[in-house]
Amino acid sequence: MRIGVVGVGQIGSAIARVLAQTGRYELIASRRNLEKVRELEDYGVRLTRDNREVASGSDVVFIAVKPYKAVDVVREIADLIRGKLLISVAAAIPIRKLAKAAPDAKIVRAMPNISLIVKAGFTAYSLGPNIGREDEEKVKQILSELGECMKVEEELMDAVTALSGSGPAYVATLIEAMAYAGLKVGLPREFAYKSAAYTVYGTAKLFLETGIHPASIKEMVLTPAGTTIEGIFYLEESGVRTAVMKAVEAATRRAREIAEKLNQGD
Repeated sequence: MRIGVVGVGQIGSAIARVLAQTGRYELIASRRNLEKVRELEDYGVRLTRDNREVASGSDVVFIAVKPYKAVDVVREIADLIRGKLLISVAAAIPIRKLAKAAPDAKIVRAMPNISLIVKAGFTAYSLGPNIGREDEEKVKQILSELGECMKVEEELMDAVTALSGSGPAYVATLIEAMAYAGLKVGLPREFAYKSAAYTVYGTAKLFLETGIHPASIKEMVLTPAGTTIEGIFYLEESGVRTAVMKAVEAATRRAREIAEKLNQGD
């Protein structure tokens, strides 16, 4: 399968690299300043400055440009993607707007996160009205190369952006806070960061692979009058849960504001 990526910035270049590394796809990608992404050639990605070259030489095209550029770019390549899958990872741009720019393309809107760099990303996707079962299977196959993927209704995409799209930043903040706590109680720096990171990773893996509810995982660690309940007491007193909920709520609100601004008059 030939896959094109229009816009190899942070997310686009990660998608191109991961898919190329599988050895199952031919990759072509575009960007104005190719010198910043020359390392992609080491993975077999063909680079060009021409978006139309990407579109004409691909079976599936990713649009990974800045949201305000997405519609213009899709319009630029519309005649070359008739009947092809177009997967947009441009935040805030709805399927209907992309479909208006390229009415004969098969549009998919996706929201990955940066963890796809290590093939452990989470990608939510929504399908356009002309996507058949075979098309969806192809989408799932490609997105699964980046980590886990799940289909959602498009109306939930702003919330997805706030939770899982922005989520690595929240988790990185938690890891940093735990490492700082380790430093405060005398742990060596490298040990503090690595133990904090593996604790987050291991807990997530335990939940994902066993299905044990997070509350039950917590109960597995708690003992009466022990160290863990002492720490939990201070976390609850500090309102950690409320802070996370407010953060996601605020990020969702901001995502909707950005979407409204970008789609004014549409």
